[in-house]
Amino acid sequence: MRLFPRGRRARASTSPETTELSEQQRAVLPPRFEAVAEALAERSSYIAEACWVVGHDLAETGVSLGESLEDLRTTTQTVESRDPVFAEVHALSVAWSEATLGYLHTISCADPLTGLSTLAHVRERISELYRDAKACSHALVVTDAHLPGDPGGKADNIATARRMSLLGQTARTVFAGAAAVGQVGHSRMVVVAPRDETLVKRLGLLKRMVEHSADRIWIEGLPENDRSAGILLDELARGA
Repeated sequence: MRLFPRGRRARASTSPETTELSEQQRAVLPPRFEAVAEALAERSSYIAEACWVVGHDLAETGVSLGESLEDLRTTTQTVESRDPVFAEVHALSVAWSEATLGYLHTISCADPLTGLSTLAHVRERISELYRDAKACSHALVVTDAHLPGDPGGKADNIATARRMSLLGQTARTVFAGAAAVGQVGHSRMVVVAPRDETLVKRLGLLKRMVEHSADRIWIEGLPENDRSAGILLDELARGA
């Protein structure tokens, strides 16, 4: 695994402090740690960057943080007979954590602050409707929340989560049996609702119940195919 150009390594090798990895060292290196080992051998300034890349890669392949740190220690012991320093441990740990949290956010069904379904979950529920040939019998009821406070402030974020949570509770009451009630974007809620004779009446009821908490409520029809539905959801999320 080589992350950096050969020219950079060639220049580094002119330094009297630079050493080459022996075949014996390479043979005992943990998987994916060759770039870190090369950076250590070259006394490079990009050791932490190499640790970050490896930490992200290890998390994506399912290697635990404990095992990743053990492999980092094996690498530094092999090349320099020392334990990892703070900068190396920090870079690998942060990268591992960011990759793992990103994955968990993607697969999570509900936002822990609002209780609303995540965009990913709403997308999956809509895909199921297309797979079951039921998309034509559903529509999206979209609600833009009225946000209190100063935009961007900490108090505003907390108040926004509270407002979205209350909107979600009301929507679940009005649209009982909805395929999903989720949050797309910062302040937009969508209900994947049955498109039946009660839809307009339910929409009117929702408007009356949340008139002081929402700026706008409207209906979006689901497009003819799943791919177009994904594009529609992305547009709704960007516009929030």
